[in-house]
Amino acid sequence: MPAKTAHSKTAHSKTAPADAAPAEATPSQPSETAEAAKSAKSAKPAETAKPSKAAAPAKPARTPKPESRLAMIRRARRINRELAEVYPYAHPELDFRNPFELLVATVLSAQTTDLRVNQTTPALFAAYPTPEAMAAGAPEDLEELIRPTGFFRAKSRSLLGLSQALCENFGGEVPGRIEDLVTLPGVGRKTANVVLGNAFGVPGITVDTHFGRLVRRFKWTEQEDPERVEEEICAIFPKSEWTMLSHRVVFHGRRICHARKPACGACPIAPLCPSYGEGETDPDKARKLLKYEKGGQPGQRLSPPADYPGLPAPPLGARTP
Repeated sequence: MPAKTAHSKTAHSKTAPADAAPAEATPSQPSETAEAAKSAKSAKPAETAKPSKAAAPAKPARTPKPESRLAMIRRARRINRELAEVYPYAHPELDFRNPFELLVATVLSAQTTDLRVNQTTPALFAAYPTPEAMAAGAPEDLEELIRPTGFFRAKSRSLLGLSQALCENFGGEVPGRIEDLVTLPGVGRKTANVVLGNAFGVPGITVDTHFGRLVRRFKWTEQEDPERVEEEICAIFPKSEWTMLSHRVVFHGRRICHARKPACGACPIAPLCPSYGEGETDPDKARKLLKYEKGGQPGQRLSPPADYPGLPAPPLGARTP
């Protein structure tokens, strides 16, 4: 029987690859393979970049707390004080010399500008200076005189009707109570409050287009109906402020806080306005949007108050500078 060789002892061991160098291991000198294995075992694993801690998800911006009613009232009254400083000369922008002229001018101001009314009324009042004279006028003559204000047929009917009612029910005098004024043809609460506040000194809120737009922008109310707007605004301000508040807000709406493109960048109450940014915020561009005396242009009255800082409006047919 042939002798067993050392080879037979490893017959079932894994064969080294053909191109591998023969092992030269000795008790005192481990093979490179073994040494490498030992080194690999003892070596510290290569440091890998520690995964950075996942960035904490950004906290959602806090939703601002709804403004309390008390905070809104304080802000509203501060806006009124600021507007009083900006427009110390605020006034009704219709030319009139007595309650009857103011009543007629206010009826005519529907769906047109105060400027156009002021340009129209000198000839009208020259022809019909009293309720009695107007009540006796011919409809076609009255229509022709007020034609520039638009809707002249409907307005003519209102003027003839209210003049007749004044003569028949109030002795030819304009009454000083809202209950009586709203019984006149063509006279609603807005017109009545204009007359009471400016001809009789009775405080009232005048909710016209400008006033309604601004008080909603200021977040004083969300109401659209003029009577509801009047009711809610009256509850915010002292009664003594109602008439002048109306003038200041309307002045601001006509000069700076316009319907389509408010001049936010030139607005003196911008820090108090929750609607800032709805219009032009660039100061230079915003200044170009200013109107009337704020924009160096004539106002709406042909005969403005003495303290008005702007230019009088031109008469009908004259070219505006």
